Amino acid sequence: MTVPRATLRLQFHAGFTFDDAAKHLDYFAALGVSHLYASPITTARPGSLHGYDAVDYSQVNEELGGEAGLKRLVARLRERDMGLVIDIVPNHMGIGAHNAWWLDVLEWGRHSAYARHFDIDWHSPDPALRGKVLMPCLGAPYGVELEAGRIALRFHADSGRFQVVYGDNVCPICPVDYAAILQAAEDNTELTALAQTFEGLTTQPEDQPRAAAGREALRTFAAQHGPAAFDPALEAFAGTAAVSHERLHRLLERQHFRLAWWRTASDEVNWRRFFDISTLAAVRVERPEVFEAVHALVFRLYEQGLIDGVRIDHVDGLAEPREYCQRLRQRLVDLRGNHPYIVVEKILGRGERLRDDWPVDGTTGYDFMNDVGSLLHDPDGAAPLAATWAELTGASPSFADEAIAARRQILAEHLSAELDRATRALHRIARDHPTTRDFTFAAIRRVVAELAVHFPVYRIYPQIGLRSNADNEWFAKALDGARRTLSRSDHEVLARVDAWLGGSGGDAERDARDARDGRGHRAAAAGSSQGQTQAQVQTQAQGQPQSSTSAAAQKARPAAPPVTPFSHALASQRTALTLFSQLTAPLAAKAIEDTAGYRYGRLLSRNEVGADAGEFAITVEQFHAANQERRRRFPHAMLATSTHDHKRGEDVRARLAVLSELAPEWSAALRRWSTVNAPLRRFVEGGAPAVAPASDAAGNVPDPQHWAPGPAAEAMLYQTLVGCWPPGLAADDEGGIRELAERIAQWQLKALREAKQRTSWYAPDEAFERACRDFLFDILAPQRRDGFLRELCDFVERIAPAGAVNSLQQTVLQLTSPGVPDLYQGTELWDFSLVDPDNRRPVDFAARAAALAPTPPSERLREWRNGHVKLGVVQRLLALRAQMPEVLGTGVYLPLTVRGTHAKRAIAFVRQHGNGYVVVICTRLAAPLLESGSGLPLVEPAKWEDTAVEMPAGLASRTLMDLLSPAAQKVNGDGLLYLRDALAAMPVAVLLEDGVPGA
Repeated sequence: MTVPRATLRLQFHAGFTFDDAAKHLDYFAALGVSHLYASPITTARPGSLHGYDAVDYSQVNEELGGEAGLKRLVARLRERDMGLVIDIVPNHMGIGAHNAWWLDVLEWGRHSAYARHFDIDWHSPDPALRGKVLMPCLGAPYGVELEAGRIALRFHADSGRFQVVYGDNVCPICPVDYAAILQAAEDNTELTALAQTFEGLTTQPEDQPRAAAGREALRTFAAQHGPAAFDPALEAFAGTAAVSHERLHRLLERQHFRLAWWRTASDEVNWRRFFDISTLAAVRVERPEVFEAVHALVFRLYEQGLIDGVRIDHVDGLAEPREYCQRLRQRLVDLRGNHPYIVVEKILGRGERLRDDWPVDGTTGYDFMNDVGSLLHDPDGAAPLAATWAELTGASPSFADEAIAARRQILAEHLSAELDRATRALHRIARDHPTTRDFTFAAIRRVVAELAVHFPVYRIYPQIGLRSNADNEWFAKALDGARRTLSRSDHEVLARVDAWLGGSGGDAERDARDARDGRGHRAAAAGSSQGQTQAQVQTQAQGQPQSSTSAAAQKARPAAPPVTPFSHALASQRTALTLFSQLTAPLAAKAIEDTAGYRYGRLLSRNEVGADAGEFAITVEQFHAANQERRRRFPHAMLATSTHDHKRGEDVRARLAVLSELAPEWSAALRRWSTVNAPLRRFVEGGAPAVAPASDAAGNVPDPQHWAPGPAAEAMLYQTLVGCWPPGLAADDEGGIRELAERIAQWQLKALREAKQRTSWYAPDEAFERACRDFLFDILAPQRRDGFLRELCDFVERIAPAGAVNSLQQTVLQLTSPGVPDLYQGTELWDFSLVDPDNRRPVDFAARAAALAPTPPSERLREWRNGHVKLGVVQRLLALRAQMPEVLGTGVYLPLTVRGTHAKRAIAFVRQHGNGYVVVICTRLAAPLLESGSGLPLVEPAKWEDTAVEMPAGLASRTLMDLLSPAAQKVNGDGLLYLRDALAAMPVAVLLEDGVPGA
């Protein structure tokens, strides 16, 4: 098995290609990573900066350098004994003019070869959408755009196709209608002759080759006579005349797509999207032929030895994550016979565990990022900071309240169509039973909505239509929440929906248990072992033949009852379960990460992907327990502290965590800054923004809800300034502050729109947004240098050393905990980035390479603001992982007890394999100990007083060398190591026995 020692995530795009990465391989190797970890490399929409909008799964993106560039990069990696892990996106594709699969679906509808590649509901209850695909791409209502002539019929000479074009959107006309289009050119014998080629054409697959031949004839005609030869036909559908609009409208009504205003998507879209993004269509990778097509390139690259593993994006979007992972691993194993490295992007709630029956190496590290981030916070700050937040903003002090409100809004305004689809699946089950046929669609929808709103994790993973005990644990919490909020008249419906969604009772449960006990169980078991998908099982349920067995085996088999094991009820239940799970996952993501996280600001360092802002801090014991479980269950899981999706860089969060230790001082600063900057607020109500008056002629104070940016947004703005203020930036550095303001303005706009309160992506209030931007630039204006700006700089300067201590602690824990450390590009130095696109800015790898040095990190502590001390720690610890792979790889993890006056301000543990030891000691919650210090991120040794670590018996009276400083530490005869000695040169220590390689 090829397991990375450490990975480095790179974001590839046209501005940073494979060849660009290859230029820095010597630096990456010197840094100590074993594998590059690439963003998606399949062909994406032109100009994509992230690659998650793939349009062709079969080709390496030419904008990145194509397959030739990839091979050049891998060849140079192999020269350095390095490998490559790639990000794959099996859940969705980018749609549009560059996606051949999608265009074929629009052209041929249900008879397209790719009709079942996408998760489309071809049987919509809306008659206008039956057999059609909703295309919500119009900037205004359909009739308005049609009459304005912005929807146009065009002929594409290169493909011989007639297309409807709207802006960048292209929708191919079905060839069945080509004859009518060509015949619309009156008295044009040539076009009339061409029309005969398409006479009598149908959408049936057997007719599609004839359509292709007809299009070839059109291409040839265009090549001979020029594309303008088709203008007489096109003109019949163009112009401003009402008859032309009507003719074009009738043509569009006959197509397999329906053009619609973009605002219709949330309510009416009849295909599954990625979250609520109507340019990303979900793919039915559970179908065997789709699975093979989606992974064709991945399998070829793996078979050729070009990649060593994969990261599975958004695994919770898939119909059957467990079966998908089984199938993927088996296919990769079959290709090369080794054990591929596979990790999944999975958000785990506190107490939720990655399933043991998923054959993967772990998650991509959001769980570790949450654990280590929580550890940095002082729990004593939770209550006072929540009280301050509520006082200043008038909002609830509870994140749970904000999360529930956000879930309701997202479900109603953004995922209504997805809610309807899950409800319809359950309504069909209800109609099949006399006892439930009177359960109305509306009642079931109310129940499903409340279950989804109160669902505590992303989703469940039932098997054969039944929930597991782990599923029931989470489902029970959703049931409790739904019971509290639903009317008692809906409780009976809730009980039945519970049963239909895999709970106890009901025909479907009996069918599932029959399936487990009889032939269905054997089929399901075989499917599990061989990677069989849900689609295959459902095919068997519909009575299609299965593989035959010998006569002897048939005689030996006990007689089975004459029923179909996978009955209609079970198939319906599995469909409902899938749709419900594919509803709760995007709801959680959009409501928690992208809405509530931008509304609730007790402390923004806890508002992060994979985190629950309601969970403020964890104990050292909880952190140790999580590390021990990870080592036991998924020892090769990724350990992340920053990602391409993070909301704030790892060192922004580390600095903000210091505020949990200084709650009274921070609360006072917030109140003071709010007062100082009050005259700069804008008042926005029904017109252009103006500076908010203190009061009107009658003495009335303007309603704070009409201020820009508003109390909540203003409080979060101050946190953001404190968190991302670059080290050493002075109040009189106009250029530096202007550059920072531009970056923060990007964050602010995104934050305001994601919060979806006074503005949003769907309905932007540009006057309000402009007023918020003006406020930001006003408070950072040069004339504030002796007021607010000076105070802000002084405050940052005060807490920055404690923030650096947190950062170094976080870095050491990432690089020494059980798992595979994953560095995000550029974070080897201080990472004060904000949410994308800020966290995807170009990285100066040359500067980082120049900063590498053989000197111990402790010698760089005095110049800590340049980040070189962090780079030194990363380099040394990655080298140690190479020198002691068993110890820091799968070695035992032993928590160590810290005792003494400041025991809560340190964390310590040992990694051990055989006779090899690595002792890790980190300073934590250091702010009180740094008061009146030297300005360095280092606690003065004497302040540790009697605080000591109880060392393992095997290290008593031993001399230990610090990897991060020249110091040698002596464990006394009682097995104690005093922190005044161990942490005298650095706030973190990694100790090895003298004489051990690396010491």
